[in-house]
Amino acid sequence: MATTVGTESTIQDLVENLILLEHDAIAAYESAIERLSDTALSAQVADFRQDHLQHLDVLQEIAAETGAEAPAEGDMKQMLTTGKVVLADLMGDGAILKAMKTNEDDTVTAYERASTHQDAVDKSRTFFEKALEDERRHRDWMQRTAETL
Repeated sequence: MATTVGTESTIQDLVENLILLEHDAIAAYESAIERLSDTALSAQVADFRQDHLQHLDVLQEIAAETGAEAPAEGDMKQMLTTGKVVLADLMGDGAILKAMKTNEDDTVTAYERASTHQDAVDKSRTFFEKALEDERRHRDWMQRTAETL
């Protein structure tokens, strides 16, 4: 499912939706970590989860600075992001990583858009660009690794 995050008209709405997206991503990561049978894969996915936790921390700071809402948990999309992982578990580690890759497609798109948002100031733009690099790295690893399994 394609995301609309990054198309918001205000920085406050953008930050709020990025926070929701990060909560959803973290939940999907936790689901994947507990389902992956290969401990090396699970460890790498856990490292990527740490990036998402760090993104969430920074987004919460930006929310405080901009007056944006900072949701404490994900939204209904969380059922989709984690549900894909649960279903993929039936087909093994490669399928789990492919499901996670599709989730990362959304975070890459969201941060690509966020990095060019008209209301982003230097500090937020720098963070959005760093988060985008992280998300691309996650997505690329999941794609490459899934193809080898």
